[in-house]
Amino acid sequence: MDHSDKCNCGSKQDSGPQPDQGTAAQDQAIQESLALIKNKFLVMSGKGGVGKTSVAANLAVALSKKGAKVGLMDVDLHGPDIPRMLGLKGLLDISADNRMIPKPYSDNLKVVSIESLSQDPDDAVIWRGPLKMHVIRQFISDVHWGQLDYLIIDSPPGTGDEPLSVAQTIPGVKAIIVTTPQEISLADIRKSINFCRTVKMPTFGLIENMSGFVCPHCGKSVDLFGTGGGFKTALAMNVPFLGHIPFDPQMVKCADAGESYLEKYPDSELTQAYNQVVATIMEAADQKNTSGTQSIQREEKDDKEETLMKIAIPVAEGRLTAHFGHAAQFAIVHVENQEIKEKELLTPPPHEPGVLPQWLHELGVEVIIAGGMGQRAISLFGENSIKVIPGAPSLTPEELVQQYLTNTLVAGDNVCDH
Repeated sequence: MDHSDKCNCGSKQDSGPQPDQGTAAQDQAIQESLALIKNKFLVMSGKGGVGKTSVAANLAVALSKKGAKVGLMDVDLHGPDIPRMLGLKGLLDISADNRMIPKPYSDNLKVVSIESLSQDPDDAVIWRGPLKMHVIRQFISDVHWGQLDYLIIDSPPGTGDEPLSVAQTIPGVKAIIVTTPQEISLADIRKSINFCRTVKMPTFGLIENMSGFVCPHCGKSVDLFGTGGGFKTALAMNVPFLGHIPFDPQMVKCADAGESYLEKYPDSELTQAYNQVVATIMEAADQKNTSGTQSIQREEKDDKEETLMKIAIPVAEGRLTAHFGHAAQFAIVHVENQEIKEKELLTPPPHEPGVLPQWLHELGVEVIIAGGMGQRAISLFGENSIKVIPGAPSLTPEELVQQYLTNTLVAGDNVCDH
């Protein structure tokens, strides 16, 4: 059997829907294949040009370098760039039981793409919806994926046939939406989030790509595409914000050369950003301390309880400051029905043992998110019925509270030990 027969790809011109034979058997094969995959993520975007495919490929590489078993499925059928980005060439092999064997990138990462089924990768794929759905189903039922911790699925931009087919074929799949920082991205990403809600596919989180550029000559940070659009969108649409990915021209060169940027530049700011995003994803997805950080899970309240909450963050220059006792101001964030309603900045009383816990208690604060805090202070806050989240990163109050509310706040070590 050749590769074109296996995936009905012998002709790139759409000849209409294929005969519906063996649907029940294929459904069973899909269920059996998906049962071996722990986490399924569809990487999508509201429009093209935001680096969605680059994010999908690098998330897969970063997850695999953390020791996870990862599959990368390229369902951008008209523009399958994943193999070229990862330097993968040649056709997929076929196993003895007539199933496709994914192309190995490393011991922990394997890839399937329509380009790896084509004799000529420059041929155009001219297909309509029914045939796309058929091929995407085959990418699950007829592929030896085996046991996976994560399946990352790269789809074309927009809300067309491919993401809809994935949502209908893969129960439990969650969306990771990629955007750039521009305010104009709000409308496009809002459509993607509403698409997910319409098809009952949870939005796992939003990533802001191309978020700032550090000039290699002067060292100055330049916001090439604006700033803050991704986080503002996540906040407005009440979805988790997974993090910022900066822009680096070397990423473009690596993608064109089929090289892994993360492996070539392991100490770069961009690589560190991917590692942080991946740590957040692993913590939120697997509910375990995979990368040595602590995943903060907020305690669910009974539906009958009051849904108002105040969260305190010690701040300096608009971000969380490491030692709460020396903070010139506290941001008090008001939350109602899991949404941020307002923020007020208050000057605390002079720092003395027990004063700040009592002061925040009188303000009605239930949670304090801090960088570092001694055990005695943690006990004093507990005596005043205030939950302490130590070891949080230096982000804005809004970012910290949004991550806390969506169970994606990842904290490191408590930087205070006294």
